[in-house]
Amino acid sequence: MDIQALPKISLHDHLDGGLRPQTIIELAAEIGHELPRSNAEDLATWFIDSCNSGSLERYLETFEHTVAVMQTKAGLERVAYEAVVDLAKENVIYAELRWAPEQHLLGGLSLDESVTAVQDGLERGMAEVEAKGGFIRTGQLIIAMRHTDRAMQIAHLAVKHRTDGVVGFDIAGAEAGYLPSLHKDAFDYLAKELFPVTVHAGEADGIESIRDAIYSGRALRLGHGVRLVEDIMFSRSEGDTDLVVLGEVAQWVHDRGITLEVSPSSNLQTGAFSMLGDTMADHPFDALYDLGFKVTVNTDNRLMSGTSLTRELKILVDTFGYDLGDLEQFQLNAAEGAFQGLTEREELMDMIEMGFAEAQVAQ
Repeated sequence: MDIQALPKISLHDHLDGGLRPQTIIELAAEIGHELPRSNAEDLATWFIDSCNSGSLERYLETFEHTVAVMQTKAGLERVAYEAVVDLAKENVIYAELRWAPEQHLLGGLSLDESVTAVQDGLERGMAEVEAKGGFIRTGQLIIAMRHTDRAMQIAHLAVKHRTDGVVGFDIAGAEAGYLPSLHKDAFDYLAKELFPVTVHAGEADGIESIRDAIYSGRALRLGHGVRLVEDIMFSRSEGDTDLVVLGEVAQWVHDRGITLEVSPSSNLQTGAFSMLGDTMADHPFDALYDLGFKVTVNTDNRLMSGTSLTRELKILVDTFGYDLGDLEQFQLNAAEGAFQGLTEREELMDMIEMGFAEAQVAQ
């Protein structure tokens, strides 16, 4: 399979986790920020090695350097522009890029100015791709950090810019100990405004975090959600699964088709499924897919995992033996879960079906 040529959708891609190493070096030099490595190849390796700790907290520490170089209009615009160009090279036709504006104000930008700078970069990237005969559509997901008290302010920011490229809201950061209910007022406001929400849940914390993302956060999607497997009982006989019983949270997610934004390599790095094992073969992705959960495939942080959406799909093919039909279903799931209007989602689904049909003929 030529996976790179297949049309793809990326729902969970952190803008500050996908920088080009050379860009970090150049932007750091402009502001006098000291980096742990001085050339692009070594810096890329440092990010990957630092993130292979099995700890979400240590994983998040690497963002000190990427966020540091994204404090100006020029820096934000460049990073957003390059993200679009890089994604288009692997035939991503729709990408939601998420980031936390509250972390990008040290250079004197206002929240509004930072959102505008990112949108300018996204639009420049989309225009360039289109001018070269390609196609990619993007949307911003605005993040509020779950350990701060600015969620309501960031929720208002997201809604204010809903006609300027912002398509949804998220909370992120250290998950354990910071339930979505801490920001219930913000989620109530977003629900009143009929504004789409995804919540990081089921990555570094378990079922109660997922339950609260649904109850307090009204989440339409779950960022990662892999620990949902803790609410599923498998009864085995002579090595074969005879009985599967879904707990009430897993049943709710399953029956309502809540989209799971799974990021295989990142999940392995942060130990999100360490209760099952420490290899990709232990990832619950395949079990969730077999049970009919709406799984999607994502990168999370392309820099930190040294990955791409093409690579993530190839890993799943190599690990679980998926074929073109499976990969198409993952993309259709993503199209259905995208924070776009029905017409736009149907257009994306048509593009996916056409692209995979062509690939099937080529095989």
